[in-house]
Amino acid sequence: MDDVVRPADPWSALRASTNARIGLGRSGDAMPLKAVLEFQAAHATARDAVHTPLDLDAVEAALHPLTTLRIKSSAPDRPTYLRRPDLGRRLDDEPSPGLEAADKGPDVVFVVADGLSATAVQMHAAPLVHACVERLQGLKIAPVVLASQARVALGDDVGERLGATLVAVLIGERPGLSVAESLGVYLTYEPRRGRRDSERNCISNIHGKGGLSYALAADKLVWLIREATRLKLTGVKLKDDVDALAPPAGAGEALPGT
Repeated sequence: MDDVVRPADPWSALRASTNARIGLGRSGDAMPLKAVLEFQAAHATARDAVHTPLDLDAVEAALHPLTTLRIKSSAPDRPTYLRRPDLGRRLDDEPSPGLEAADKGPDVVFVVADGLSATAVQMHAAPLVHACVERLQGLKIAPVVLASQARVALGDDVGERLGATLVAVLIGERPGLSVAESLGVYLTYEPRRGRRDSERNCISNIHGKGGLSYALAADKLVWLIREATRLKLTGVKLKDDVDALAPPAGAGEALPGT
């Protein structure tokens, strides 16, 4: 039996280029036990990413020495947030002293929002903000806003109250079964309540499992910020000129802490 030549796995080359679950094989009428256990583990990781609360103290410490302030959406808790997306899109009815006291009229305000993956925000938001701020010399940057139970559109409310030219919302993306810690960024020019998704630019898949590195994501976002400022718009009319961005060395390497 040791001399039997087994056929090569026809799926091996494709598996090397994707995180998708393909060619899992079978054991009788079911999948092999290893594939079943891996699926269950990935599902549990995705659920944890959705339900684990964001450690605001840790994010705030990682953002130091940048100034931060905290806000909440109108969703009082996580179950309500998941059932009522509309409440996550607007600020809590309680006054926000930090927003009221902040200097008005910044060029850019960064809103770090837990979204649907606090894990992604915990791992990637602070390094990405630092990378962006380093590249935005000469612009007025507002205190970084840490938002709980937040959806993307909450940034419109924040930006409007601060009179910001642009708001960049860094938010945990909906976790999948291959990546549960993917961060996304949504950029909106002249944010105000009622802005449509078509009026935003999105950079997604910022993570250490084949996604964008902090350096490349920051380069893309800063390019969009400067172009949005020049053209006075974001969204479908602002195209990401990827040819203008040469990926830095190590753009596809694993991110620190992954």
